[in-house]
Amino acid sequence: MFIFAYWERVMPLKVGDKAPDFELLNEELKPVRLSEVLKAGRPAILLFFPGAFTSVCTKELCTFRDKMALLNKANAAVLGISVDSPFALKAFKDANRLNFPLLSDFNRTVIAMYDVVQANLLGLPLFHLAKRAVYIVDPTGTIRYVWYSDDPRNEPPYDEVIKEAEKIAQH
Repeated sequence: MFIFAYWERVMPLKVGDKAPDFELLNEELKPVRLSEVLKAGRPAILLFFPGAFTSVCTKELCTFRDKMALLNKANAAVLGISVDSPFALKAFKDANRLNFPLLSDFNRTVIAMYDVVQANLLGLPLFHLAKRAVYIVDPTGTIRYVWYSDDPRNEPPYDEVIKEAEKIAQH
């Protein structure tokens, strides 16, 4: 029997904590490691989202796509993360012309590390997706911003995320 108890953190991640490093496959089946992204001296914006091709996720990721010029000015690397397969993420990225990598946490290890597991969604036991969440990690690997919602219908505060990324870029 597979047990999900490892998904329960003793303390949720917060601003000032060291971001857990991870490596996930992107939509092109290429590995992406957070520490390698940060080595370039850019902050990383981690966009956890419940599922490709859902209405709110599509709106969220397309909004970040449309605000990419502002995020590029802040020198931020954007990484979308869900439990969808790399193949579904490729189709989702292509269909919505997304201009940042989408990473597959198919085994649900990273959503556990970042404490963004949406457990038993829709009342279905063992149906675990990512909560809608945003983490901004500075180039030293320190978490500088955290936002998440227990309600998957809530969208992140886009302007706030951009302002936080700009603040990091100025330091």
